[in-house]
Amino acid sequence: MSLVPGTRFGSYEVASRIGVGGMGEVHRARDIKLNRDVALKVLPDSFVNDPDRLARFQREAQVLASLNHPNIAAIYGVEDVGGTRALVMELVDGPTLAERTADASIPVDEAIAIATQIAEALGAAHDQGVVHRDLKPANIKVKPDGTVKVLDFGLAKATGPAEAGNYMNHGSVLLQTDLSASPTITTPAMTQIGMLLGTAAYMSPEQAKGRPADKRSDVWAFGCVFYEMLTGQRAFAEDDISETLAAVLKSEPDWTRLPSDLPHAIRTLIQRCLVKDRRQRVADISAAKFVLCELGNLGARPATTKIAAGVPRSHWQRVLPPVAAAAVTAAIVGTAAWSRRSIPRAPIVAQFSVALPVSESANCVAAVRRPLPARRTPGRTGTAGTVSVRVSTSRGAANAVPAMVYSR
Repeated sequence: MSLVPGTRFGSYEVASRIGVGGMGEVHRARDIKLNRDVALKVLPDSFVNDPDRLARFQREAQVLASLNHPNIAAIYGVEDVGGTRALVMELVDGPTLAERTADASIPVDEAIAIATQIAEALGAAHDQGVVHRDLKPANIKVKPDGTVKVLDFGLAKATGPAEAGNYMNHGSVLLQTDLSASPTITTPAMTQIGMLLGTAAYMSPEQAKGRPADKRSDVWAFGCVFYEMLTGQRAFAEDDISETLAAVLKSEPDWTRLPSDLPHAIRTLIQRCLVKDRRQRVADISAAKFVLCELGNLGARPATTKIAAGVPRSHWQRVLPPVAAAAVTAAIVGTAAWSRRSIPRAPIVAQFSVALPVSESANCVAAVRRPLPARRTPGRTGTAGTVSVRVSTSRGAANAVPAMVYSR
């Protein structure tokens, strides 16, 4: 079913087509019942018989329904009219970041404010176990009032314990057996036009290798988007997909393009978000949120005018940059330490009784205390605890019931 302006789709009157994305056409429409404008994201007829796209479409509806945050475009429902399926979504006015950065970079102060809201949206999604996996400037809009909306969770995937079962070993690489959840799989219809699900310039190294994506993959994309806002250039921009993926895997962004007045803490944050080994990358978007919020609280955002040469800087102008940089390091290290923390074991206590014969001597009390053998833990020496035994007998008793307590 083709949506034409002026036609009805269920209880919605189609106004115009907004655009076409990897997951379908998006139309502006009017909700006749509630008298409000909405966005209809329609699965094209050419993909109705494609089970992979249908699975993705259904998952997007479920994912969006589970998220409720002011920086994430809301879903109002799902419509199925004559076999044509559409998501009814919040209509977000305003340009995308792709449109904003097409001609020039975004001022540092505004870029930091936008990045903070993007981090808030990703944090809310990650808290629900949802990884976006396709974050890029074209999927981010800025409303006229400055509110940021993250759009298009079409490639999002809910992560959970069952995820490990969706992969099989193939040499040293994990391949997904559930194609509807793959970040880079191409459907038959897409293969014909050479499209790759996900945008290569913002795909993390692990995604480029076809490995499972997790929230650290979103952290990588966040770093790419932040870099592009500040420079007006993609962090990894080559002539074709294969060269772009090669750059993602092997090359570094041109860090000299970042503004000279960019706070050192922000520069460090972006660099740590774009570490190729995700084990060394910023582990959680909450670390980025912390740094961005602390910069705002400390007043460390750059001034709109430069300090004249020869004018001495104030105490706070000298102190704030290293303090902000230390905050970045502390946030990154703290997040990594927390994720690798070892939970202390509770003491193991065993108590048991041993029957002993009554000795001729009365009121015999014996106490034995000896060290336990040391645990064989690499890098650790010493004893792990003690064993204490206390034996007490009384005249005339048939037997005694002493206690032995074993602790470590």
